[in-house]
Amino acid sequence: MKTRNVQIGEAVCGTGQPLLWILGPCVIESHELTLRIAETLAELAAKLSIPVVFKASFDKANRTSGKSFRGPGVREGMKTLAAVKQRTGLPLLTDVHETSQIEAVAEVCDVLQIPAFLARQTDLVLAAGRTGRVVNVKKGQFMAPWDMRNVAAKMEEVDNRRLLLTERGVSFGYNTLVSDMRSIPWMQDLGYPVIFDATHSVQTPGGAGDKSGGDRRMVSYLARAATAAGCDGLFLETHPRPDDALSDGPNMVALDDLPSLIACCLRLRRALETP
Repeated sequence: MKTRNVQIGEAVCGTGQPLLWILGPCVIESHELTLRIAETLAELAAKLSIPVVFKASFDKANRTSGKSFRGPGVREGMKTLAAVKQRTGLPLLTDVHETSQIEAVAEVCDVLQIPAFLARQTDLVLAAGRTGRVVNVKKGQFMAPWDMRNVAAKMEEVDNRRLLLTERGVSFGYNTLVSDMRSIPWMQDLGYPVIFDATHSVQTPGGAGDKSGGDRRMVSYLARAATAAGCDGLFLETHPRPDDALSDGPNMVALDDLPSLIACCLRLRRALETP
């Protein structure tokens, strides 16, 4: 089924459009580091002529341990993200966890993201939809691809069809996620672009005791597979020094390794488009 196109800034995501790239660190660790990463990604976008949406979370509200770093909070986080947009011109994406955050976030960000654990939170989805902003809903690890039709229906109830659906694996056994590439065409059948989250798909939730683990070497395999399966965009978290990152380090791609992975996926995409 042909998916409707969704415009984000100057980029367009959907059938027949270039791969959309959602890139950035897991969380805003500091104002300066976030700006530095964003500037590098903006340079990469220009060099490779790819549409990039910058992502970073102002609050990681679902950390395994209550003592883990969460981020600067919505007020300081929006200051940083506004600075990113001013400095780079990149469209912005960030997570919202509560309806009380949505107004402030929608003033700054182009895409409001509903985390996987909250994909069924009706009030949150409806409130995000009412802003008129693009909404990216990550499919819950506990949901089948076709269950996302109910998320789409909620967005349509508030007359917002600027929706992206993201696959990030399903729970299987203890601390393990498994990605089923069939979910990409199945969710595209709902009429909306589908993003594949290659970094959170390699996560082992709670697998490191008081925090989540992961295996970043698997990111490239899944990103290539999702590209071959026809996803409309890729979500990749990146950091200059993933092993020192304050959140999700085991899953993030090193910033220096990102260009080669993107180039590989672009070659796959071109091969698929060749008659």
